[in-house]
Amino acid sequence: MTNQDNPTPNTDLEQPELVGQQGRWWSEMTGYHWWVLLLATLGWMFDCMDQRLFVIARQPALVELLGYGKLGAIQLTAEQSAEVTKFSGYTTTALILGWATGGIIFGMMGDRLGRVRTLAATVLCYSTFTGLSGLSLHWWDFTIYRFMTGLGVGGAFAAAATLVAEVMPSRARPYCLGLMQALSAVGNIGGSLISGYLTWRYMFAVGILPGILVVLFFTTLREPERWTQAKDKVQEELGHISQLFTDRQWRYHTIIGVGLAVTGVIGLWGVGFWTPELVRSVVKSADPGHAKWVVSRGLMLQDVGALFGMLAFSFVAARMGRRPAFAVSFILGFLAIAMAFGFMRSEMQVYWMLPCVGFATLSVFGGYSIYFPELYPTRLRSTGTGFCYNVARYLAAFSPMALGALAGLLTSSYGQNAFRLAAVLVALSYFGGLVFTYFAPETKDKPLPE
Repeated sequence: MTNQDNPTPNTDLEQPELVGQQGRWWSEMTGYHWWVLLLATLGWMFDCMDQRLFVIARQPALVELLGYGKLGAIQLTAEQSAEVTKFSGYTTTALILGWATGGIIFGMMGDRLGRVRTLAATVLCYSTFTGLSGLSLHWWDFTIYRFMTGLGVGGAFAAAATLVAEVMPSRARPYCLGLMQALSAVGNIGGSLISGYLTWRYMFAVGILPGILVVLFFTTLREPERWTQAKDKVQEELGHISQLFTDRQWRYHTIIGVGLAVTGVIGLWGVGFWTPELVRSVVKSADPGHAKWVVSRGLMLQDVGALFGMLAFSFVAARMGRRPAFAVSFILGFLAIAMAFGFMRSEMQVYWMLPCVGFATLSVFGGYSIYFPELYPTRLRSTGTGFCYNVARYLAAFSPMALGALAGLLTSSYGQNAFRLAAVLVALSYFGGLVFTYFAPETKDKPLPE
C-alpha cells in the first residue's frame, strides 16, 4: 500500500454538520482511516509493551546489576532488598524524566516536521534503546538506557494521538482515539505474557521488534490535510511552545491538561505500577518460579482490566461528556488502590483485585488521548498534547521515589504494612484531579479548534 494507492476524498477537515448525524460512527470510515488507526495503535501498543516489560524486569535486573546474584536463586537480606527498591526508584524516575523530555521535544517536532515523521522517529528511538537495556552491565548504564527509551516513549503518544485526531471524521474521532488507547493494553498484556517465559535480558531484546513499523509509516502514510494546510498558511507559528502560555485560552487549557495528567501519572506510576512488588509480598512460596507466574498472570489480568477501563471511559466521554468521565475515573482510581494495597492478602485476591486496579488507574489515560487534542488548534495540537501528557511527568517523576521514601519513614511504626500504607497515601492525589476536572472546559460535540 502506498500513498498513491489511497486516493480518498478530503475527510481530514472538521465537518461539524456530521455531529449528531444518524448512523453508526464507523460508517464514515474509509479503508485509509482504518489503516491509519491500525498503524498508530501498533506504534502506541508496542510503546506500552516496553513499559510493561520494564515494570516486570526492573527488580530482577537490578538484583543482578547490583551484584546480588539472580532473583529467585538467592534470598535477599532486608538491607539488600531496600537497596534494590531504592535503585528501582532511580531507574523508574529516569524513565519518567526521559518520557517528559521526549514528549516536549517530539511534540514540537510533530507540529513542525509532521505527524508521520515524528511517530516514526519515536518508535525507532524507544525500540533501539529498549534493546540496549538488555545489554546493560551496571545499574547506571541501565538507568541511562531507560532515560533514552523514555524519550521515544514520551513522544509516541502525542504523535499518534494527533495523527488519529486529525485524520478521522468528527463523530468517529473520540471512539477511534479511545480505541487506540484501549488497545495499547494489548501491548501491556503481551509484555506480561512474555515475562513468564524470558529472563529480563531477553525481555528487552523483544522490544527491538517495533522498529519494523518505521518502514510502514514512511511508505504508506501521508500527513493529515489539516497539518499540510496549516504548514502552508502559518508555518512560522507551528509548534511554538511559548504560545501555550502567551495566549490566555491556550494557557488555561494547558494548566487544566497538565493538572489532569499529573493526577493520572502519580496514580499509575507512583502506585499502580508497583503491583508486582505487592504481589511478591503476598505470594509466599518456596518455589520462586511460582511467584514469577503469579506476577505475570496478575499483571496480565491488570492489563485486561485496563483495556476495558479505557473503553469504558471512551463510551462515557462520547455519551455523557469528558468531565463526568474524568471525575468517575479519579474516584475509582483511589478506591481501587485503597482496596488492593489495603486488603490483598492471598493469591486468589490477586486475580480479581488487579483487574480492578487496571480498570481504574488506566481508564483516565483513555481520556487524555481523546481530550488533549481537542484543547488546541492545528498549529499547536501536537505541541500542546505532548506538553500536557508529558510535562506532568516532570512534576510526578519523583512519586516512585516518594513511595519508597514514605514507606521507609513508616516502617518503624507499621513494619511490613508500611509499603501498603504509603501507597494509599500517595493515591490521595486522585482527589486533586477532581479539582481540575471541575474547572475543565467540556469539548463534547465541539469541532477541533483552528
